[in-house]
Amino acid sequence: MHSFIRDNLIKRLSNPILKEQTDGAFINYKEALAFTADSFVVSPLFFSGGDIGKLAVCGTVNDLVMTGAEPEFLSLSLIIEEGFEKKLLNRIIDSIAATAGKCKVQIVTGDLKVVEKGAADKIFINTSGIGRVVGNRKLTVKSIKPGDKIILTGDIGRHGLAVLAKRKDLDLGLAITSDCAALNHLIIPVLKKTKGIKFMRDPTRGGVATTLNEIAESSGLGITIDEISLPISPKVKAAGELLGIDPLYIACEGCALLVTGAKEASSILAMLKHRPQGRSARIVGEFNREAKGRVVLETSYNTRRIIDMLSSDPLPRIC
Repeated sequence: MHSFIRDNLIKRLSNPILKEQTDGAFINYKEALAFTADSFVVSPLFFSGGDIGKLAVCGTVNDLVMTGAEPEFLSLSLIIEEGFEKKLLNRIIDSIAATAGKCKVQIVTGDLKVVEKGAADKIFINTSGIGRVVGNRKLTVKSIKPGDKIILTGDIGRHGLAVLAKRKDLDLGLAITSDCAALNHLIIPVLKKTKGIKFMRDPTRGGVATTLNEIAESSGLGITIDEISLPISPKVKAAGELLGIDPLYIACEGCALLVTGAKEASSILAMLKHRPQGRSARIVGEFNREAKGRVVLETSYNTRRIIDMLSSDPLPRIC
């Protein structure tokens, strides 16, 4: 175990704090901090556009970003089933290291456990993250007002479909790739330039529809979404129709829902679109007093329908 940690983990994830190999990392800050934790059990481990290692880093980084914090440090804990191939494990660790490098975060502490065969499904990953809150300001659903706008920073539905296609060995002929990506380089620069962002969430489990319902319920306000404005690629639309799955309920791992002030929405959208990762960003809706706690979709046929929260998960273990 000691040689494995030294030769396979420390070597690949090397940084001065991790090299201390203490039971916890010593980090000194005077600013406001955000702290998050997450676990990753995705099946299969590798899918088009990502793998469980990339997902673990991006997912935790994005959770911090959604609080308005700039990610800096992560922990990494692995639960590995006996007999798991070392070659695959090293491939996952290399992916974690490469993703952390791109995100400019350090993995500074962690844990490793091996369980007997059958006690886990190959490998599970747990991560925690710490970041500095930009401007020491708290993003809260309580600050949302009628008229505030909703921005989606990227196209939706690709992650869930990429995982489903790989898991079920479906050849849809559409080559859909997961949107799995870290959002810190897209969103943190915008947070530093404007105070117009009031709240953020990443639409993972349950997709955009469920996330919007959670925000509507917490804020006590209604939400109206414009179907035509939703950034859904033709491939995702086609796959959704073939499989009978609404893209609004499919998990995303590389886009965010931003709630902004009405006056600042256009300038924030322009800043997002200035970066390649934000070229698909759109203003998709706004808050109102009429449909309190409800999400209403204005369809392309000039009709309106209520978008409910997902009641059962058609695709578990997507993260």
